Amino acid sequence: MSIISEIALESNKNIHVNFEGGNLSSDAGLLLMKEFCHKFGIENLAKTIFHTTDSGHNRQHKDHENLLQMIYQILAAYFQDDHADALRNDPAITAALGKEVLASQPTLSRFHNRLDENTLTQLEEMLRTTLSRAYSVKMPEHVLFDLDSTLFETYGKQEGGAFNFHYQANGYHPLLCFDGITGDLLKIELRPGTQYCCNGAAEFMRPLMEEYRENYLNIALFLRGDSGFATDELYRLCEDNATSYVIRLKENDVLRKLAKELDDELCDITHIREDAVSYAVVYGEFEYKANTWDYPRRVVCKIEEPDGQMLHIYTFVVTNMDSSPEELIRFYCKRGQMENFIKECKSGFDMDYDSNSSQIVNANRVQIHTLAYNLFNWFRRLVLPVKMRKDRVNTFRMKLIKIAA
Repeated sequence: MSIISEIALESNKNIHVNFEGGNLSSDAGLLLMKEFCHKFGIENLAKTIFHTTDSGHNRQHKDHENLLQMIYQILAAYFQDDHADALRNDPAITAALGKEVLASQPTLSRFHNRLDENTLTQLEEMLRTTLSRAYSVKMPEHVLFDLDSTLFETYGKQEGGAFNFHYQANGYHPLLCFDGITGDLLKIELRPGTQYCCNGAAEFMRPLMEEYRENYLNIALFLRGDSGFATDELYRLCEDNATSYVIRLKENDVLRKLAKELDDELCDITHIREDAVSYAVVYGEFEYKANTWDYPRRVVCKIEEPDGQMLHIYTFVVTNMDSSPEELIRFYCKRGQMENFIKECKSGFDMDYDSNSSQIVNANRVQIHTLAYNLFNWFRRLVLPVKMRKDRVNTFRMKLIKIAA
């Protein structure tokens, strides 16, 4: 009795069926990301740009390969170094990396400990280069710099980790700049937890704005920020780089006094209504110069009386744009979408995983997670059908990466 070891289908001779079992993987969809990364030239970019101080020339796992392994692990939701031990012989990830076996947890931990200021600069260059390649596929007409900060919690004695009064927790207080239209993470900087929002914000944005003005002249630039970024230095930076901005101002007595006519108008509206407790709102504008400003700027204002309340709520926004006050307030309020981007970075890519005692190592890890986040975001925007472009990363993983094969 003969045993069939392999048979080809008559309908398609390229398909062969065998009974040897083979190796199983639960992440076969990573080969899709491998193809996308190959189109972007990520492997060659890592090999060309990324170099550490490793003096070993005959190592089985080169550091640029370790970098790629971490990116693929993050894309597949294996965020920690420990996951590498369970994945060492996974056929999908080894095939994506073109290796027989993956680097182990100790190898990856030693790799991370070699990261320094130079590798941080290299990773930032990789981010800029890959962004330009994404733009070469589809150049945007507008870029919206959504500027914000968040908390990356720390535990134990980690360099730079400190108590942040706003968040009432210990951690880092990084600056982030997303494209509010596409969700691309354009830049991130890990800062000590004691830093206030606006500290260094202008210097953080200056290279990014200058790069866009130099390399992407046809892209219209906009910037949004909350009241934590209301500084004259940031206003002047935007004005010098042809960037339209809307930045919220903290409410104070001077602004309320300048808006008194609007406040009186709202009171008149509430007095003539039949229902004196329903919602009412007025919009307006005026010129305002704070003591630290060199010259007056346009401030638009929204005053509202919520349902069932008698107190008025003020919203003040400083801007160099010409749109109506109502349009500008609505434009500013849409920056809430940035909170979803930050949530995606944290819950979907574990970007706030700061396991090392060194701040510079943690800063490098953040940049690696940023590369993985952007690769996914570009894949979603440039490759997936329209109906899937709003899927969050965990949905994407369940549909396209977590496939048994």
